[in-house]
Amino acid sequence: PVRGEGLGGLVPDPKKRLSLPAGFSYRIVAEAGVTELSGAARGEKTPGKQDGSASFRRPGGGYLVVNNHECNPDMTEHLVPPVKGWTYDPGAPGGTTTVQVDGKGRRVSEVVSLAGTHTNCAGGPTPWGTWLSCEETEARKGEGGLTKNHGYVFEVNPRNNRANRDPKPILALGRFAHEAAAVDPGTGQIYLTEDASGPLGLLYRFTPPRRFRGLGDGTLHRLGSAAGTLSAMRALDSRGRVVRDLSVAHKPGTTYRVEWVEVPDRDAVAVSTRKQFGYDGVKGKAVTRSRKLEGAWWSRGGAYIVASYAKPADDGSAAAHEGQVWFLDPVRRTLRLVLWFAPNRNHDKRVDGPDNIVASPFGGVILAEDGAGAQHLISATASGATTFLARNEVRDGDEYSEFTGPNFTYDRKFLFANVQTPGTVFAIRGPFNRLG
Repeated sequence: PVRGEGLGGLVPDPKKRLSLPAGFSYRIVAEAGVTELSGAARGEKTPGKQDGSASFRRPGGGYLVVNNHECNPDMTEHLVPPVKGWTYDPGAPGGTTTVQVDGKGRRVSEVVSLAGTHTNCAGGPTPWGTWLSCEETEARKGEGGLTKNHGYVFEVNPRNNRANRDPKPILALGRFAHEAAAVDPGTGQIYLTEDASGPLGLLYRFTPPRRFRGLGDGTLHRLGSAAGTLSAMRALDSRGRVVRDLSVAHKPGTTYRVEWVEVPDRDAVAVSTRKQFGYDGVKGKAVTRSRKLEGAWWSRGGAYIVASYAKPADDGSAAAHEGQVWFLDPVRRTLRLVLWFAPNRNHDKRVDGPDNIVASPFGGVILAEDGAGAQHLISATASGATTFLARNEVRDGDEYSEFTGPNFTYDRKFLFANVQTPGTVFAIRGPFNRLG
């Protein structure tokens, strides 16, 4: 159950946008179809479907907020403008924008920093201060008006938008239904989640070649398509047996030993990467799968990994849950279950469908909810206590839209977060130290 210790519950917002605890406040720094873009897209409006996000130090003070836009070719409004010079594929309407925000959380400007990509879902910040934007698709050239293959990761520079011209995918990171990315600053290894079904998705690790271990701004673009190694995770239980499906774990503290199995064809020329492996070693090397592998964030010496839910009757998972948070420790070579949310029907009062994640500088993590019923930002402590930090008050038809992209500013003053529909970016401020 969700507890409210330290915050005192949520105070209804009279503007019916975002309910927060007493002492907290928000500003809107971008909104789809309302705020205006500048730069090469001057005159256009902010696109919608904001998803994964991160903030960076702005030269001269304030913040640079990079937002993914999970737009796909079936959409008809609030698309990312196909800005000349910043567009990968004119047939795809996704991408990223970069919002300049001053030190008081006020909007300054917003530009398109990547266009022509497909279903930009999550991603992750790099230790060298860029954003990795991930396409959650396996769509190929020729499908639905696309002129290029999709399912890649792109790098976005928040400080120098000219560096984002002529965007190219990072082929070495593979082509699959990418979700999020977490970069190990010590080794340069990148952990990548996959949200897929039929069969379920995998957790991947990219290991750069030795001469590129010191990754930096622009290094990833210089890697060849076969550079380094892309591997899929295999988790082993205490008896050395392969854990075929992470959903079987339900007790926080459950720990598996981790191995990695190389992906034979990372560009999925003929077969999707997740289909290049078996479940039991009979039809390919066995790996560990999971339903809804979503958010990932590097902090405290490892990668936090989120599995949003598992519903055996619908998706073939081995066991049911309303969310798992794992911690992958690359030094110990272990995967430990940190949080587990039991199946429940009271989706307004209990957690269901955690998605994006960020490690809180005040301890624990913040989760963005994408479930049924009410949608929240959730604070979870290291001991497992959970608190609702925010509630979306804007309906999307008969439902409430998901939260996405929570991230703290470098100085810990603001928490940026999005509501995907109507496409709003909030700068939240308050006594975060009470989250503990």
